[in-house]
Amino acid sequence: MKFNLRALLWTVGLFLVAATIFGIARFARQRDFYDFVVYRIAGERALHGEPLFRPDDGHYQFKYFPAFAVAAIPLALINQDTAIAAWFFLSFGLLVAFVRRSVRALPERRHGELALALLATLLLGRFYVRELIFGQDNVLFGLVLVLALTAVQGRRFVLAGALVAAAVFIKPNGAVLLPWVAVAGGITAVLASIAGIVAGLALPIIVYGWYGNLTLLSTWYTTVTSTTPENLLSLQNISLATMWAKWIGPGSAAAALAVVSGLWLLALVAWVWSARARVTEPDYLEVAMLMLLVPLLSPQSWDYVLLLGTPAVVCLVDRLPDVSLRWRVVIVAALLFTGFTFFDVVRRTMYYGIQRASLMTVAAMVLALGLAHLRARSLA
Repeated sequence: MKFNLRALLWTVGLFLVAATIFGIARFARQRDFYDFVVYRIAGERALHGEPLFRPDDGHYQFKYFPAFAVAAIPLALINQDTAIAAWFFLSFGLLVAFVRRSVRALPERRHGELALALLATLLLGRFYVRELIFGQDNVLFGLVLVLALTAVQGRRFVLAGALVAAAVFIKPNGAVLLPWVAVAGGITAVLASIAGIVAGLALPIIVYGWYGNLTLLSTWYTTVTSTTPENLLSLQNISLATMWAKWIGPGSAAAALAVVSGLWLLALVAWVWSARARVTEPDYLEVAMLMLLVPLLSPQSWDYVLLLGTPAVVCLVDRLPDVSLRWRVVIVAALLFTGFTFFDVVRRTMYYGIQRASLMTVAAMVLALGLAHLRARSLA
C-alpha cells in the first residue's frame, strides 16, 4: 500500500485542532459539556428503566424520543470524563465527515473540494465550535441527512428512507425531511422510513414494556410542548416563533404569524420541488434548503443549529459566480452576517441588539431565498 503523507499530515493537524479546542473548553473554561451530560443521564435512566422526562431537571430536561435514551445506554456504562472526551473527539470526526460529504455530494461543482470546505468552515466555524463544546448532536443529525441525500443520489432508496427515519430519532424535527424522501425516493423510501419509525418508537419496549413505552411517549409530548414558552424569548433562539414573539410580543398573534411564516417557507420549498425537472440532479439543493430551515421551523432552536446550513452554504458559495451582481451582493451579505455576527467581532451591545431583533433568522431566510433563486435560474 502506498504511503500517503498528505493524509497523515491532515489527520495529525485535525487531531491537534480538536485537542486544542477540547483542552480550552474542558480545562481553561471549565465547561462540563452540559448537553452531552443530558444524553448520558438519559442513558443511565434508560439502563435502569427509570422515568426519562422530569420537570425538576429544569432547563436541561431531556426532550428527545425515548429511543434516543435507549441508544445512549452505552454512554452510561463508562466514566463520565471518559465519555465526554470520547463524545467530543467522535463529534469532531463526524464534523469533518459532515463538511467533506456536504462538499462531495454537490453535483457539478465549480470550485475545488478543499476550497469549499475551508470557506464553509470559515463562515460556520463559530457554530461548529459551540456545537462541540456543548456536546450537542446536531453534527450527527446533519451527517445522517447528508448520507440520506447521497443514498438518493446513488438510487439506494431503502437506505435513504431508513436514514431519514434514524434522523427523526436523533432530532424529532428531522420529520421535515420525510416528504422530501417520499418525493425523491418514491414508495420504496417511504416504506423504509415507516418501518424505521415504527421500529424506533417500539425500541424502548425492551426496557420499559408496552405500557411504559406509551407513557414515555405521552410524557415526551407534554415535555416538549410545555417547555416551549419558557425558551421563546431566549437571546440565542432563532426560530420563527421567537422572531415574531420578539417583534410584537408573545401571544396568539405572534404564534399565528409564526405559523403563516413557516407555511410560506414550506410553500417555497414546494415550489422548488415543483421545478426539480429543470435540473438533472435536483436533490442536493432541496435537502440543503430543508436543513437550513430546520432551526427556523422548530420553536426551540439555538443559533448554532444553523450549522445544519452547511450544504446550503456550500451550494451558494459554489454557484455565486453564476448569479447576477444584485443577488451576489445579497447572498454574500447574508453569509457574512450569519458567519461573523458575534460579540468577539461586533460590539457586545450590538450583538445583543441583533439577537433581540432576530436578524439572524432574517439572514437565514435570505439564504433560503438565494437557494430558491438558484433553482429559478436552474443552476442547482
